[in-house]
Amino acid sequence: MTAMIERNTTAIDTLGAETVRERTTRKRATRYLLAGLRLALGWIFLWAFLDKLFGLGFATEAKNAWINGGSPTKGFLTFGAAGPFQGFYNGIGGAAWADWLFMLGLAAIGTALMLGIGVRVAAAAGGLLLVLMWTAVLPPANNPFMDDHLVYAGVLALLAVTNAGDTWGLGRTWARLPIVRRLAWLR
Repeated sequence: MTAMIERNTTAIDTLGAETVRERTTRKRATRYLLAGLRLALGWIFLWAFLDKLFGLGFATEAKNAWINGGSPTKGFLTFGAAGPFQGFYNGIGGAAWADWLFMLGLAAIGTALMLGIGVRVAAAAGGLLLVLMWTAVLPPANNPFMDDHLVYAGVLALLAVTNAGDTWGLGRTWARLPIVRRLAWLR
């Protein structure tokens, strides 16, 4: 009887140890995956800022760069907007305030995500920017309502609720700042 109890206890202990090991591995893999997604989205925002600022030739030609007097919002919002909000976007395309807000938003969101600081604020601002970009061209070209802007916004929300800035980022250091401890939404 004692041997049978020992055998069953050993089987349970082994099963429990494997479960803990698997759970730890899964948590680590999840943290790294979320950190990778954070860095990827951060780079998407930061790259859009750099390309529009300097006209690196990917989405923006050098002659249309912001530093060369081009407008980062005029071309797309004036000629690319479509759907129910077209008039609104055509009206703000090329406005100095829209250019500044757009470029500051791209730079701040991209930098925060890359550094892993203020991820909640960056995710909220990035989600808003992405939803606005989604509404600029409705319906999307390849689907009745879903496109990459909404998927990215969803990923940003996931990053915000999982403290994704803590892995491969400065999130833990950021969280220790007195103002961030007082105002948790800054995390």
